[in-house]
Amino acid sequence: MLSLANPTLRLFIGAALISLSPVWVKLVGVSATASGFWRVAIGGLAIAAYLVVTRRRLQFSARIWQVLILAAFFIALDLWFYHRSIQLIGPGLSTLIANFQVFVMAAAGFVILKQSPSRPQLVAIPLALFGLALIVGADWTSLPENYRTGIVFGLGAAVTYAAYLLSMRRSRQDSQNRVPSREIAVVSLLAAAMLGFVAVLEGESLAVGSANDAAWLACYGIFSHGIGMLFITSSLPHVTTTQAGLALLLQPTLSFAWDVLFFARPMSPRELLGAAVALFAIYLGSRKRSEQLQGARE
Repeated sequence: MLSLANPTLRLFIGAALISLSPVWVKLVGVSATASGFWRVAIGGLAIAAYLVVTRRRLQFSARIWQVLILAAFFIALDLWFYHRSIQLIGPGLSTLIANFQVFVMAAAGFVILKQSPSRPQLVAIPLALFGLALIVGADWTSLPENYRTGIVFGLGAAVTYAAYLLSMRRSRQDSQNRVPSREIAVVSLLAAAMLGFVAVLEGESLAVGSANDAAWLACYGIFSHGIGMLFITSSLPHVTTTQAGLALLLQPTLSFAWDVLFFARPMSPRELLGAAVALFAIYLGSRKRSEQLQGARE
C-alpha cells in the first residue's frame, strides 16, 4: 500500500501540487504582485505554523541570515516575473520557459562552482531553444508585443529562480537539518514583505475582492507553496537523481496539461512537438541537479 512515508510518492505529489501554481494565478482576480505576495505570505505562515507545532527553532548565524535575505530578494523577483509571464502567455508556456532555470544552474555550476557540464546537459541547451522556437515560431518580430514580453518575463523568472536556488544552497552548507523547512519559512515571509512593499510602490492593492479569490489564494499558498515544497524537500535525500529529474519534468508537463484542460489553450502539432522537445531537454538538463530542486519551480 502506498503511504506518504514513501519518499517517491511525496516527491511526485509535491511536483503535482506545485504544477497547479500557475493555475491559481490565472484564476484569481488580483494583480501579479498581489498574487505573489499572498502565495509566500500564506505559504510562509503555514510552514511557520508547522515549525511551531513541531517545536523547531530558528538558529541561524548572521551570515546565514544575510544569505536568506538575498534568497528572499531573488524569489520575490522571480514571482514578479513569473506571474506576469503567466498572465501574458498562459500557465503552460510560462512555466515551461521558467523551468529553463536548469540551464542557468548548469552555467552557474560551470562558472561559479567549476563543475563541468555533462554531455546530456550540453545537448539539452540547444535542444531546449529549438523546442521553444517550434512553440513560438521562427519569426520573433511577427509575434504580438505582449506575447514577446511574456516570453522575456519567463526567461527572467528562470534566471532569478536559479539565483534563488543557489542562495538556498549556500544557506544550507553548514545546516544539520535535512529538510530546509526553517529556511523556506523565513525566506517566504521576507519575500512577502518585499512584495508588499513593491505593491505599494506600484500603487497596487493587496486586497482580496471575493471569497473565490481568497479560496484560490489559500490553495496556492498552502498546497502549492507550503505542502508541495515540504513534500519535495523532505523526499529529495531519499530518491535517485533520475526520480528527481522526472519530478522536475512532471511539473511543467502538468502545467501545460492544466492550461489545455482548464483554459482551452489551442495547441498545433508544431507547438506540441516543440513542448515535447523542450520538456525532454529540461529532463536531460536536470539529471544531475536533484540537490538543487530544494525550492522546486513554482
